[in-house]
Amino acid sequence: MSEKQRISDVSWKKWGPYVSNREWGLVREDYSENGDAWNYTNHDTAEAKTYRWGEEGICGICDDLQKLVFSVGFWNKKDKMVKERFFGLTNGQGNHGEDVKEYFYYLDSTPTHSYMKMLYKYPQNAFPYEQLVKTNAARGKEDAEYELIDTGIFDYNEYFDIFIEYAKESQNDILVRLTIVNKSEKEAPLIVLPTVWFRNTWNWGYDDYRPQLSAEDADHIKINHQDIEVKNVYAKQSLKTLFCNNETNNERLYQSSNESKYCKDGINNFVTTGNSQTVNPQNTGTKASFFMDEDFKAGESKIFEFRLSDKEVREPFKDFDILFEQRQKEADEFYAEIQKGIASDDEKLVQRQAFAGMLWNKMFYHYNVEKWLKGDPAEIPPPKSRESIRNFDWKHLNNEHIVSMPDKWEYPWYATWDLAFHTISFSLIDPDFAKHQLKLFLFEWYMHPNGQLPAYEWNLSDVNPPVHAWAVFRVFKIDEYLKDKPDLEFLESAFQKLLMNFTWWVNKKDLNGNNIFEGGFLGLDNIGAFDRNSVLPNGEQLEQSDGTSWMAMFALNMMRIALELALYNKVYEEMAMKFFEHFLSIAHSLDNMGDENFSLWDEQDEFFYDAIASSDGTHMYLKLRTIVGLIPMFAVEVIDDEMIENLPNFKKRMKWVLDNKPELASLVSRWEVKGQDSKHLLSLLRGHRLKRLLNRMLNPDEFLSDYGVRALSKEYENNPYTLTLNDTDYSVKYTPAESDSGLFGGNSNWRGPVWFPINFLIIDSLQRFFFYYSPDFLVEYPTGSGNYSNLDQIADALNKRLAKIFLKDENGKRPVHGQYERFQTDPDFKDYILFYEYFHGDNGRGVGASHQTGWTGLIAKILQPRFSKKEMAASETEIPEDIGKTTGK
Repeated sequence: MSEKQRISDVSWKKWGPYVSNREWGLVREDYSENGDAWNYTNHDTAEAKTYRWGEEGICGICDDLQKLVFSVGFWNKKDKMVKERFFGLTNGQGNHGEDVKEYFYYLDSTPTHSYMKMLYKYPQNAFPYEQLVKTNAARGKEDAEYELIDTGIFDYNEYFDIFIEYAKESQNDILVRLTIVNKSEKEAPLIVLPTVWFRNTWNWGYDDYRPQLSAEDADHIKINHQDIEVKNVYAKQSLKTLFCNNETNNERLYQSSNESKYCKDGINNFVTTGNSQTVNPQNTGTKASFFMDEDFKAGESKIFEFRLSDKEVREPFKDFDILFEQRQKEADEFYAEIQKGIASDDEKLVQRQAFAGMLWNKMFYHYNVEKWLKGDPAEIPPPKSRESIRNFDWKHLNNEHIVSMPDKWEYPWYATWDLAFHTISFSLIDPDFAKHQLKLFLFEWYMHPNGQLPAYEWNLSDVNPPVHAWAVFRVFKIDEYLKDKPDLEFLESAFQKLLMNFTWWVNKKDLNGNNIFEGGFLGLDNIGAFDRNSVLPNGEQLEQSDGTSWMAMFALNMMRIALELALYNKVYEEMAMKFFEHFLSIAHSLDNMGDENFSLWDEQDEFFYDAIASSDGTHMYLKLRTIVGLIPMFAVEVIDDEMIENLPNFKKRMKWVLDNKPELASLVSRWEVKGQDSKHLLSLLRGHRLKRLLNRMLNPDEFLSDYGVRALSKEYENNPYTLTLNDTDYSVKYTPAESDSGLFGGNSNWRGPVWFPINFLIIDSLQRFFFYYSPDFLVEYPTGSGNYSNLDQIADALNKRLAKIFLKDENGKRPVHGQYERFQTDPDFKDYILFYEYFHGDNGRGVGASHQTGWTGLIAKILQPRFSKKEMAASETEIPEDIGKTTGK
């Protein structure tokens, strides 16, 4: 069976890399009085504390309800603890916020996880935990982060390369291979601890069923769980097995008595201290490890093999290499088809690792807010204060699914608008998973009864940009192209729920009922001069050009979905008309606010700004040029005559509105004038305004970087923006990389770096405008160069700038790797890619979360070649980027 054939069989996805890289420091695990999640559970207590809502591990896999977990631990005989989890700094410890301080790379995975591979670089000397904490604590916002490589621990190659691979023989029969290489010129010891354990569900008070692990012999562990098909774990080279229980060590953490004699940290304590009293001599428990004590000669490589199986296998390692070879071959064949048309091997490498990162960042996510607020029957009730700290109004939320994470260490929780971008890249390799992810957040156990989508666990009520409808339609069209059949059930189901979300926005975020929307920070953190979630002291209101533009985009997305559905069911013509008129109203409001006829478009600067509305009805621009002012570009839709002619009721009503409401029709970008091939344009931008926005966006002295579009105008590097409001002075300076502000805690930084979601939407919008305007509409690119290009060429050029971040330059270096020469030239580092949260606005190096293959995974879509015109004809009413991206080949 090929991987392509397996994808439609969900049973092949029962097991996967669904284990978090960090469960400590999370809201779900926080039962404190003050909501200080980072310190209620931390890295140093994690080895002894049993979690309530999930599990963590290095390269872990589990079933889709995380009842059984397999992961690998290591000990170099010098560390203070077994390496069972990745180390990193909390938000308060890092001078730029939370940050993982390990080097691991996701190298490969198929959509069903029939084959997976990753690499972990484990130092042979004592891990510098305290050094990393103390040095970062001594650094300020103006200083760079102190990274693991800065400690010198890799200077003499005294580390192990640990390659971890999985291959499924069948749905519940999983082969594991570790290839461990001593990279140093010295002999080095290593204890290897493949570990299996049950998530502790018996201490909650709902069900006292307790599964059990037991030893058959030194290389065979039996699994006894009523709900788990996997019954055996085999090891090829194990010396012995070690058993304890997945129970908190209360004596160590809280100086109170233990319920279990052999606690969660029992195996760790036995390995690091030799204390045999911490492991069960009866060889039973709920957590167990194989034990392998190895010495590696200089440069030596050793292979270790394990197997989780639903069968009793007499020779579990027979034909092991043959099966691995077969699954690798199938993975290669799968991606060879995906990557047809990509000529460069380097582009293929980057794209495949991007896909791998996205697939490895799937995670079992469990959060029942009502139970979290009340506490479990068998546990001490949480403090009453937790009901006023966060999420008390989301009692309906009950999440227990495999969800795409932004980053399983930095952000091991979903972020709704991040996930919308994830699905675009996922749709290229597994469109069914992409559709399911989008549908999840529209289910009643995610979406609030009032229609709001949950943002993220730190504050489910926070407001993210409404991009869900955009993603739904994009994924629908990609899926239709790949399968040659439209999934109308998916589109219609999503549309019905999105109606509720649109209504929530209209009712909750249009404070004055004037179609000008607030929304707060809207995912852009400290992009403004002050916290955009804050309440202004004298009754002023922030009128947001991005909030209003996002809603105009939302209206057009909903209109476009309704038009698509109307081709099959004429009832949807009325809904299409409703969103057409709503878009016109938003467009009108953007230009006509209040009695003074104020517009968020500043004619003098020819840019969109946020504004402050005073209680007396006057307005004041916040003349800060950020990507907020570019977001009106995203509200654009192109529809051709053929679709309009197929929908006579929509056509009739549309004509009436345009004829009888000229004040609305005049604001829409040339709807009544047909463009290339009889197409019509709906946009917030007429041609002149589009050109003026692009004049700034494409100016290297403002937004245009060699690596994409910056989040803030570079003009503010030497001339910071200043604002005095209510006797308080505010200032914004262009910082191309790490933040110089603690406004939102540590790592919030949108004041300069290039980040992929907005860049992707800019490219998407330019291609839509080109689809209408044709090649004759030219813009100077770059601004001041005297060279002119059409919008498609400019979109193509921006694609190349984003791709340039990851690809080797003429000197064989990758900008993403930044200043570290070793990462640029060492064969053991240079071709392993990290996909960061955002990128230095001047040199392209990675900044922020280092494994955010979530929205940065869009690079996989960007590297995908554009389909031919003949292929694009399969989607007559849609525009090119919905079924392909371009890098200009």
